[in-house]
Amino acid sequence: MRATRLDNGLKVLIQEEHTAPLASVWCWYKVGSKDERPGLTGVSHWCEHMNFKGSINIPRDQVKGIIEQFGGSWNGYTWIDQTTYLETATKDAFDRMLFIEAERMASCLYHPDDCESERTVIISELQGGENDPDQLLDQELTATAFKAHPYRHPTIGWLSDLQTMTREDLYGYYRRFYVPNNATLVIVGDVDTDEALRRVEHYFGAIQPGATPERLHTVEPEQTGERRLTIRQEGTTAYLKVGYHAPSATDANFFPLLILDAVLTGAKGLNLWSSFRVPPPQRSARLYRALVERGLASSVSGGLMPTEDPFLYTVSVTANEGTPLAAVEGALLASLADVESGGITDAELVKAKAQLRARLVFDSDSVTNIAHQLGYYDTIASVDVFTSAPARIAAVTLEQVATAARAVLAPSNRTIGWYEPLPVGSGSSKSEV
Repeated sequence: MRATRLDNGLKVLIQEEHTAPLASVWCWYKVGSKDERPGLTGVSHWCEHMNFKGSINIPRDQVKGIIEQFGGSWNGYTWIDQTTYLETATKDAFDRMLFIEAERMASCLYHPDDCESERTVIISELQGGENDPDQLLDQELTATAFKAHPYRHPTIGWLSDLQTMTREDLYGYYRRFYVPNNATLVIVGDVDTDEALRRVEHYFGAIQPGATPERLHTVEPEQTGERRLTIRQEGTTAYLKVGYHAPSATDANFFPLLILDAVLTGAKGLNLWSSFRVPPPQRSARLYRALVERGLASSVSGGLMPTEDPFLYTVSVTANEGTPLAAVEGALLASLADVESGGITDAELVKAKAQLRARLVFDSDSVTNIAHQLGYYDTIASVDVFTSAPARIAAVTLEQVATAARAVLAPSNRTIGWYEPLPVGSGSSKSEV
């Protein structure tokens, strides 16, 4: 892989992969919901939507067709630390991919009519998420676990902010953060590095840098006691979530905690784009045996992702019908207390490492996934965190897992969320914190 930087500050990462005549281009911006202040929550995600609405040189009705005519795919997403856009297609479309991303960086329009129509779309998306009990509980759990850090805001935003945000708010945010010196362009595929750099310079070199975006630097204070919330709404299924403040991607406890999660809920990859499409191996996972095999729950999962700042490790459980959440919680917390006090076994460590090695291979099984991983890690920390992950996992010891378990799984560090379904037709809804 070659890393370079244009005079305007744009970072460029290129990795040649000649196994197929394909290329994947991702343009990453260091802006996500953690950069939003109250009153503008959801603006990063809304801007992402607007940046598919055409530009000075691309009519809105032609954005999709430019790549699809080559049989390719395109997409984008916003999360807490980043916003990104991608195209993957045959290498014949390489110039067009660069053209699209240069236009997106410098020349999006934000027509007032498009801003208003997208307001309706995003509010509908928010309300759809709130009708999903598991998603709603996850949102409320995060907002309860964080008191100060902007990770507490949902990426889609709070409803009142979406209702009042203006076109000027959106466009000003776009112009502040969509500058080359706040971006990383990643190219992976059947390209020649030197020629690819010449094409990048052609399309992006004249884009002027902007002022270095101001960042929010709020540090979440240490949690000093267990927090709880209960949501009671019409529904048919009960859910339990337990969230623990967890280390950032560069913390010494991150990879030991990843091993611990593999032991508890099954090994997962570290690719936000693709890892969670394939269920983890769970038959020997501790929490699967304690909850699912005992008939208390229909499913259990763990969630730990690399992030720039400390985020959450979340265990999510879907209770079996007729099983009280108190019983599910008791069994879950007992299992977590066992691992907090006693750590894991050597056999569990060996198995978790082997499973994680396999998952990391799947994380990079295509030019699209390789490009995602390079850009994602560069956005939150550095590419070195990605490339060193296999070695760092292999080096984890039993004592390091035990240290991470004691640091993270302490009762004072957790937030517990219940979703209790009320009878359908009762017309009742209640939340408690």
